[in-house]
Amino acid sequence: MTTSFEWSLPRGTVIRGKWKQGSYRVERMLGEGANGKVFLVERQRYLYALKIGSDAVDLQSEVNVLQTIAKQKQKRGSNASAFLVDVDDFQAADGKEYPFYVMRYIKGMTLGDYLQRQGKEWFPVVGYHLLGKLAELHEAGWTFGDLKVENVIVADYGRPDLVDYGGATAFGKGVRQFTEIYDRGYWNAGSRTADAGYDLFSFAVLCVQLHEGRRLAQLSAGLLPQMRTHEELARFAAASPALRPMSGWLRKALYGEFANAREAAAAWQQWMHRPSGANRSPGAPAPRWMKGLFALSAAVLATTIYWLLRSGL
Repeated sequence: MTTSFEWSLPRGTVIRGKWKQGSYRVERMLGEGANGKVFLVERQRYLYALKIGSDAVDLQSEVNVLQTIAKQKQKRGSNASAFLVDVDDFQAADGKEYPFYVMRYIKGMTLGDYLQRQGKEWFPVVGYHLLGKLAELHEAGWTFGDLKVENVIVADYGRPDLVDYGGATAFGKGVRQFTEIYDRGYWNAGSRTADAGYDLFSFAVLCVQLHEGRRLAQLSAGLLPQMRTHEELARFAAASPALRPMSGWLRKALYGEFANAREAAAAWQQWMHRPSGANRSPGAPAPRWMKGLFALSAAVLATTIYWLLRSGL
């Protein structure tokens, strides 16, 4: 995809908001999509992600989604204020004004890079938490839309975050942005109307992409448009040694049989907790994600004990 403007912002450029006067120093570009570019910026020694676009209405839709998420986090007692930091306009060197918004910077790596470095045995826990992120979004009435490997950033202990909300669409409307191979309509498996099932279908394709990316591309290229179906994808998953353990879950997601992402996450968790012999060979060492979760749980427990003891003093 190409953006609607071609200029770039070199390192050191200062972006100053027209209305709120917030200043952000550009460090580097993080990525670009159909409706804008995202930059890593610094303000008062803190790093943020700043997205700038050419269409105020288009960008405002993303802001609406982020504000909804922030309100949800606030209700749950999370630090919502750090999620969406600023919304303003910026006058560029070409004399034109461009809208931008600033959100917290998620330090991590793309899902594909994370699994390549840490091992694909981490995917079950990352997938479970990713389904939880989708559930939060769906419960607010939004479909993410452009769910793909590049739009999932993973931090330590397999904690994923969604990035680039350019495809986020209110339930019942036509999905605003999508990538063909993850798209339900591309596979003749349903409409492009935003609903929970749309994202769950994309999640299932994401699973296939991560484990059988080359063969998936060959399958897609080798089929006539009218022959691309969710049945083909389900058969493909069932025949793959890497995907066979989760093929039952994938089939339900591809056929739209989950009522919502919470139900899908619960089914995913059941698959994760099947007897070890059902998912890996007897005598195999515990996956690194299990060790990572144990370490994370131990750290949380130690912190809790510390504060309990301190409050009792």
